[in-house]
Amino acid sequence: MAVLVTGGAGYIGSHTVAALLERGEEIVVVDNMQQGHPQAVLGGKLYEGDLRDEAFLNQVFEENEIDAVIHFAANSLVGESMQQPGKYYHNNVYGTLCLLEQMNKHGVRRIVFSSTAATYGEPEQVPIREEDRTLPTNAYGETKLAMEKMMRWFDVAHGIKFVSLRYFNAAGAHAGGRIGEDHRPETHLIPIVLQAALGQRPHISLFGDDYDTPDGSCVRDYIHVSDLADAHVLAVQRLRGGADSAVYNLGNGRGFSVKEVVELAREVTGCEIPVRVEARRAGDPAVLVAASERARSELGWQPARAGLREIIASAWAWHQARPHGYEDERV
Repeated sequence: MAVLVTGGAGYIGSHTVAALLERGEEIVVVDNMQQGHPQAVLGGKLYEGDLRDEAFLNQVFEENEIDAVIHFAANSLVGESMQQPGKYYHNNVYGTLCLLEQMNKHGVRRIVFSSTAATYGEPEQVPIREEDRTLPTNAYGETKLAMEKMMRWFDVAHGIKFVSLRYFNAAGAHAGGRIGEDHRPETHLIPIVLQAALGQRPHISLFGDDYDTPDGSCVRDYIHVSDLADAHVLAVQRLRGGADSAVYNLGNGRGFSVKEVVELAREVTGCEIPVRVEARRAGDPAVLVAASERARSELGWQPARAGLREIIASAWAWHQARPHGYEDERV
């Protein structure tokens, strides 16, 4: 039996494929290559296509014996979602509906969902717990919450069990050095900072320095991408064991501000990284830090690469080896 990984050629998806391969799983990857890279898929069977294409998705299920799905495929840029909410509802919500309908049609009853801390919006307390209020402040978070709710009703109606993993900022690169973070355009803080260290950007933009935080910049909980991948694999195993549907936060429980990330990156790289303060971005909460005790106790998840210095160092090794990402032919 195979695990279907949607969006498996993307950043977190490809690291999850690597984690599944290390455990001897049979893998099927579906990706429309909007943000994915075929070179990032280290094994398994790769299909290039869109979840919203009914005939294509039906073919994938017909040709493979799939017993579980890990769902990453979604647009995920907060700023863009505020400007083009329709794009996010069509790709994220409708795409998930198409996937769930095919799962139901073909009798696949397990799905692990790559959700987001953006479902909470401005937190009522820090660290954020799974039972806290969900009130997204941007369209991206709203679509992810809608996808979670859809899965709950497919569970009620059809018995499709789900695990939704809400997490914060993924960062770092695979220890083997073969895969890393390469978005076009790049919007994530750590790779942007490292691009500035490489001289590929004249500076980085600090979007707001007047938040209600110790140094005025946004605070986020950073997790190594391989630790996130491990959590998705553990969630599949839990569903295979007959567990009920559940929602889990994933996080280190320790937040770092934008200014702290930049300063640590300067130490790791030994490079000057100029910073320019700009206006706040719409929909950015001041602080997002997760309480992940539930994932640790029920999934048995223990982040093995929890230090921010280690996370940045692994990303720096990837960017040094491939300064132009997957377009760079050097290994």
